Amino acid sequence: MNSFSTLESRTGEPPADRILTKLSEEGEKLQTRLCRRVGQAIADYGMIEEDDKVMVCLSGGKDSYGLLDILLAIRPRAPIHFEIVAVNLDQKQPGFPVHVLPDYLTKRGVPFHIEEQDTYSVVKELIPEGQTTCSLCSRLRRGHLYRVASELGATKIALGHHRDDLIETLLLNLLFGGKMRTMPPKLLSDDGRHVVIRPLINVEEEDLAHYAKLRAFPLIPCNLCGSQENLKRKDVKSLLTEWEARFPGCKDSIFASLSNVLPEHLLDQRLFDFSALRK
Repeated sequence: MNSFSTLESRTGEPPADRILTKLSEEGEKLQTRLCRRVGQAIADYGMIEEDDKVMVCLSGGKDSYGLLDILLAIRPRAPIHFEIVAVNLDQKQPGFPVHVLPDYLTKRGVPFHIEEQDTYSVVKELIPEGQTTCSLCSRLRRGHLYRVASELGATKIALGHHRDDLIETLLLNLLFGGKMRTMPPKLLSDDGRHVVIRPLINVEEEDLAHYAKLRAFPLIPCNLCGSQENLKRKDVKSLLTEWEARFPGCKDSIFASLSNVLPEHLLDQRLFDFSALRK
């Protein structure tokens, strides 16, 4: 069993942040906390194994930048060897700055692949104006990323979903989907060919936003879905902000509940055989 949670020191690896501005003492403390939480998630759920090739999906947002940066920081101290390759899906959004990610990744010495697929036009053609594009965009993006992972020989696909994403997804499914589910830390694709991991599940969005500012990542806004108004996820995010203000610590409790499920106190007969219960 590896000891990602302790991140034992290893030598002989080049520094991953050689092109970045040196972190302040505050920044170093934040990076240490992020590395510890990501390392704990990797250890708890067996996300990365010896000689894995981890494909980090990089969108240009704060979350995926943070994921890549923390994995690069962890790798020299990890108890196992693993490779990292960054992949961006260029969806041909109008005004997308195509040079930003290649320039950044080249300067950092990170192997990368830019996959060009015009999913933007497909989504705009199929989804009526004013309706949410997220679902279709996600399906198209996932299909292309799975294919690229196979072509690159990647054994793990790393996504940048964080703790707040898990909490929001849980509430979205409860309030609008009639299901008690969220994003799993580790997932096998339907065809059994790909393993998706979410190393940031223990990391708060607020910390990622602050870290992105300290690191001065060249952020790229999403013009496809990020500018849409009245998305249910935005409503849930606002709701959680209100709850946290009224009931401090409630988000911590919701997140903790995901690891503390009592099937016998719910109604799902697939998880607990109530009919067989006898005194």
